Amino acid sequence: MTDTGFRDEPAVRPFLGVDPSISGRTWRERLDAVAANHALAMAQRHDVPDVLARVAAGRGVGVDDLPAFLDPSLRDLMPNPSSLTDMDQAADRIAAAIMNHESVAIFGDYDVDGASSTALLARYFAHFSMVPLLHIPDRITEGYGPNNQAIDMLASKGVTLLITVDCGTASFEAVDHANGLGMDVVVLDHHQTGEELPAAQSVVNPNRQDDLSGQGQLCAAGVVFLTMVAVSRALRAAGKAGPDLLQWIDLVALATICDVVPLSGLNRAFVRKGLIQARSGANAGLMALQQVARLNGPVSSYHLGFLLGPRINAGGRIGDAGLGARLLACDDRHEASEIAARLDDLNKERQTLEQVMLEQAIEQSEALIGDGDLPVCTVVESGSWHPGVVGLIASRLKDRYRRPAFAIAFDEQGSGSGSGRSIPGVDLGSAVRAAVDEGLLVKGGGHLMAAGMTVLRDNLHTFSQFLQQRLADDVAQAGQQNVLKIDAALTANAATPELVELLEQAGPFGAGHSEPVFAFPAHRITYAETVGAGHVRCAIASSDRTTLKAIAFRAADSPVGKKLLSSRGKNLHIAGNLSIDHWQGNRKTQLRVIDVADNIASSRAI
Repeated sequence: MTDTGFRDEPAVRPFLGVDPSISGRTWRERLDAVAANHALAMAQRHDVPDVLARVAAGRGVGVDDLPAFLDPSLRDLMPNPSSLTDMDQAADRIAAAIMNHESVAIFGDYDVDGASSTALLARYFAHFSMVPLLHIPDRITEGYGPNNQAIDMLASKGVTLLITVDCGTASFEAVDHANGLGMDVVVLDHHQTGEELPAAQSVVNPNRQDDLSGQGQLCAAGVVFLTMVAVSRALRAAGKAGPDLLQWIDLVALATICDVVPLSGLNRAFVRKGLIQARSGANAGLMALQQVARLNGPVSSYHLGFLLGPRINAGGRIGDAGLGARLLACDDRHEASEIAARLDDLNKERQTLEQVMLEQAIEQSEALIGDGDLPVCTVVESGSWHPGVVGLIASRLKDRYRRPAFAIAFDEQGSGSGSGRSIPGVDLGSAVRAAVDEGLLVKGGGHLMAAGMTVLRDNLHTFSQFLQQRLADDVAQAGQQNVLKIDAALTANAATPELVELLEQAGPFGAGHSEPVFAFPAHRITYAETVGAGHVRCAIASSDRTTLKAIAFRAADSPVGKKLLSSRGKNLHIAGNLSIDHWQGNRKTQLRVIDVADNIASSRAI
């Protein structure tokens, strides 16, 4: 893509004069003058509405690149799988296992990416009438990644090829153990790593330091998809036809969204094409999840990330870790419905646990703040927390304080299982790996935005101090960018379903490809109430009395939620994302509120 003139530096004047908003942010117009001119040229050259051109220009799309951007092609964006280090060796070994009908095991992680990756490979082998053994470790009793006990079990069943997905890059001891039992090991992973790698036959990981493919943004399911392309190529050379891989692209989309990897380039094409496939209803597991989640309307990236993904994760957090993989690999509609119902029940249980833990975590965080500044990185812990939920707590704290956060669950022996979540510009994965090198952690790893680790209670204070020092400069720099970028101003009357459908051409939106943010200037809050798990539901009206439904998720005790609840009948500037609510078959636009600000001009007039 070409330079659009878009700049990260904020414009001189805050958008609508908002500096700061209720949440402490400065509103800025996303496009500077040069980028605005590019948007105008784009609209004229390609005959597209101005708002679509502005959204595209604000996401780095060049004037000549708009057609390819609006219709991303897997054919054009797919790299040669052989560009990934060790890919050819991995593909040849997997192809040989298929040709010889070997006993194969797939060892996956317990999150959505791991479940999707496991299901992808299971379906691939099933095409050749092979039924691989699937093993997802129990988060509590086994922990993350391959372990000797599980490998012994797989060896006893005659496994000759072990494929690890979304894990394995740091599993030195387990890989050695598998080798000693006569297994070949192929690692398909995407987590950051140091120079040393386990002694597997192949380690396919675009984030290994000697990989020059440029595909480090892929989640594990993306790596698995490229691997299946390479295996099919190897099989074709041997005269054996492989399956149509596009029939499973919905699983790659699910993992890409839920693992919060950047939605640019190939990832964006994966999700765009995957959503089309998901809407076909071909995957029995995804269909069953949609039913228990009471999903209305066509599947969107929002649905994958916030409705379906959490239910798949629930099994790995507090229940049977293998449920998600089995669901996504299942073709029997009745069995899929039963598994989905179990996951839905586990998700409700998880929500209850999370609510209690979050209240305690916030109390700890507020005590850490005291009368002083926010810590560089929030670190909270408890001996009564469920280790499967700490990642969610870290995420909630990160959103609340806009700082990196760790939540740690300690057992009776003083060993803590923790998860961290970060903010843009702060590399949490490298900080955790450095802490491991310093001997502060038993083990740990991750990527830019998320990390997991094991820490002894005696080392907790030292680890926390290490984070405060290591992340200080990056957090300070990120704090200077406490800006909400606005794509355009709208009125409630202009926020139509047709506008939302138009903007979907620039999607899907997510990490690295932000959803458009619109400001609604001086709109009246006609009503506001708390609903569900602390959500604030409201309605806003423009000067022509057109009303738009809105919701601020998990905002009841936040400055934004409190402002909405206390402003009935008043005018506010409101910013958020637009979506379509398909409730009971009706298409209505809904605003997801991100931020609000006082209408300064109106206040002065009064």
